[in-house]
Amino acid sequence: MGKGEELTTTKYLIHAQITANGIVEKPDVVGAVFGQTEGLLSNDLDLRELQRTGRIGRIQVNIHSNSGRAKGEIVIPSSLDRVETAILAASLETINRVGPCEAEIRTTKVEDVRAVKREQVVNRAKEIYKKMVESVGPTSMRMIEEVREAMRVHEISEYGEDRLPAGPSIHTSDAIIVVEGRSDVLNLLKYGIKNTVAVEGVSVPRSIGELSKKRTTTAFVDGDRGGELILKELLQIGDVDYITRAPKGKEVEDLEKDEVLIALRDKVPTAQFLATSNILNDNNKKENNKRHDRNDRNNNKKHKYNRREEKPIVKEEPEIEDDEVSLMKDMLKEFEGSGSGAILDEALNMTKEVEVENIYEEIKNIDGTADTVIFDGVISQRLVDVASQKGIKKLVAFKSVNIVKKPQDVKIITID
Repeated sequence: MGKGEELTTTKYLIHAQITANGIVEKPDVVGAVFGQTEGLLSNDLDLRELQRTGRIGRIQVNIHSNSGRAKGEIVIPSSLDRVETAILAASLETINRVGPCEAEIRTTKVEDVRAVKREQVVNRAKEIYKKMVESVGPTSMRMIEEVREAMRVHEISEYGEDRLPAGPSIHTSDAIIVVEGRSDVLNLLKYGIKNTVAVEGVSVPRSIGELSKKRTTTAFVDGDRGGELILKELLQIGDVDYITRAPKGKEVEDLEKDEVLIALRDKVPTAQFLATSNILNDNNKKENNKRHDRNDRNNNKKHKYNRREEKPIVKEEPEIEDDEVSLMKDMLKEFEGSGSGAILDEALNMTKEVEVENIYEEIKNIDGTADTVIFDGVISQRLVDVASQKGIKKLVAFKSVNIVKKPQDVKIITID
């Protein structure tokens, strides 16, 4: 068998170390390998037959002598499968004599030739690709980028009287993504996202607010203070269904494709976002702190000038919970952790079971007499508004957040 054939058919290389108590030559080692393994294994693994049929290659021996002892390496190319090669490698360790000398053979490793070849292919591919990139000069790169930019600019359209920058699908898509500026729209266009529209500043145009009430709207803002301000404004005048943000300190226009896709994949419903964020409570907290400070100053003045007129403090009795509220809370506990809810009539009979993630659409689509909506979730201003429009008298949930306008005809009942 020629050397070329061995290289093309070899799967594994068996490496073994040999030590002999005397001076031995290469033919002695090869003879010992064939002679002492003969009959040890089945006929299918007989070394002579395997070499004759080309399933193992020529045994390579590199040995040298020093001070009356011989040491060296044995390499056997194998085209057998992994198990058969391992058995063959182990059989070498049964050899205990080479020629007239005592000897010991220890298999050191079995090398997967294909893995080495794959690594060589990968390294060579890297070199070729690097040369291909280097061959494209700065001028060519600029030309390519100019063409790409021209195509993106050509695709960009405008929306509304304010002529806001938008993707080409803004007029036809059922879902839209609201971003901050023109650069954000261009960046998302680069990744094939065409249903975007930019607010172009902290002051959100009314046209965006009206559009958000007609489409499923996702707010995608920068991960900085400016993004928070735009989000606050958008939540006040628009109807936002989902919220997502760029990583902290980053802007949407600078995001790579995988960062954009991850951000959009991880968007959360507005109610869930507000339940875990104080974005709308910052101003309220500041105002409350100022009001408390004024009250404290006024109280100090009263104590200063009217110490003799102090009256004993009367503790207010806690408000007694009526039977209806107590019943609603007991019913709510049955939905805890279920992620679902129910629409009830005036007699508190269930007319429909609903999923929390679809609660807004379910209320919006109520057609008939419904009195109460009870669910395992958070009551938001958006839910209160649509419940009032549909004549719902009671909203029952575990928590409510950021209820600024509370209609007189809707009773809100929560556990907390």
